[in-house]
Amino acid sequence: MSIEDRVKATAKNIEGKVQEAVGEVTGDPKDKVEGHAKQAEAKARHTTEDIKDEVKKAID
Repeated sequence: MSIEDRVKATAKNIEGKVQEAVGEVTGDPKDKVEGHAKQAEAKARHTTEDIKDEVKKAID
């Protein structure tokens, strides 16, 4: 597992949450959708890292 990759994914998740919240406040559906997409991307990155961890454990 790469700590750096986890940090990047967490940062992307936070960025997405902020953007989605801004979209909620301003009523901009584009920001809401883009924010949600960033959160989904972050979740996928975390899942990828989890899979890498499990494979590494199985090999070791």
